[in-house]
Amino acid sequence: MKKYLLLIVALVFAFFVKAQLPNDSLEYRIRPDSLRTGELHLSIHNFNFLRNYEFFNDFQDGYTLYGAQLEPQLVYYAHPKLSVMAGIHLRKDFGGNGIYRTYPLFSIKYQSGNTALINGVLEGNTQHRFIEPLYDFERKITNPVEYGTQVVINKPSLFLDAFINWNNMIYKPSGEQEELFAGGSADITIRQNEKMKLSLPLQVLAFHQGGQIDTIDKPLKTLLNYSTGIKLKLRTGEGFITEFNTENYFVGFKDNSSVNQYPFSDGKALFLNAGVKSRYGSLIVSYWNGNKYISSAGMPIYQSVSNKIGMEGYSENKRELLILRYAYQKELVPHFYLDFRIEPVFDLKSLGSNQMDFYHSLFLVYKQDFRLIKRK
Repeated sequence: MKKYLLLIVALVFAFFVKAQLPNDSLEYRIRPDSLRTGELHLSIHNFNFLRNYEFFNDFQDGYTLYGAQLEPQLVYYAHPKLSVMAGIHLRKDFGGNGIYRTYPLFSIKYQSGNTALINGVLEGNTQHRFIEPLYDFERKITNPVEYGTQVVINKPSLFLDAFINWNNMIYKPSGEQEELFAGGSADITIRQNEKMKLSLPLQVLAFHQGGQIDTIDKPLKTLLNYSTGIKLKLRTGEGFITEFNTENYFVGFKDNSSVNQYPFSDGKALFLNAGVKSRYGSLIVSYWNGNKYISSAGMPIYQSVSNKIGMEGYSENKRELLILRYAYQKELVPHFYLDFRIEPVFDLKSLGSNQMDFYHSLFLVYKQDFRLIKRK
């Protein structure tokens, strides 16, 4: 009985009140600038993270990610439509010895109107704007740098991000397989005015693992995930509640591998979300109903096959979750942002156990650039 009462409350709430918590403060996009042509700048992006999972379920481990990332880059504005960048990404895990990992950063960006062509380091992870079942938010910490080619269109009526991320390069002969992601994320505005915005989200992500110059006897793997739905945002003005919004998705999975390596070859899910935004943060309710759903890069909690240590091979055809999300985000001083989140998770198939998982996050972000050489 508890299960159905909780579900009814969540669905009723959804009719009156966003799937994804806003990630605006986490995005950092450097683009060509006609006012800076001929100048050399130093870009600083500092991302401090604490993400703790108090998980006791059968699908995702409980653990903590705690540390900081620093990206200093030199940016040369070679032309009003072209910029060239080089730098380094450093990740320090608190409690660990030394620097955990470094990545070289090289990219070139061409901008014409609302369209950007990027080669090298992509505007990746959260900036793709995928939903969590397709692309885990945690990849901003664990896979912070993506290399490849990307096209981004950002208009008032359309956001489009299409990319290839070459995740693992191999050389002849290789003892491992090459890996790549290819995908696209779009948000198409159907109707918009000062009070409301109605849009159609479309998302697709393909993962391929294989190659012809490796020396291991392992089958090719190709996984496809996709979603589509409807988003509605209603702005109320300057009162306590400033916005009502809802995002609802149909989500799918297809295994196109030469040899199936999972217990399911295809799956589907419903992802229903609703929320309110106020001066004191955002509150969101998410309902997930998945059937044989698997994702190459999505958050493990949504999937039907376990990703937990000691539970390898365990699966459940159907997964039903209710997630409450609260986030408080604020620019404390110019260029410095606070982002706090807490997200309890209820497995609706095991409510009788009184078990509640939750995860919480604290992010501090500083992003700024400084002019080093002024144009003549």
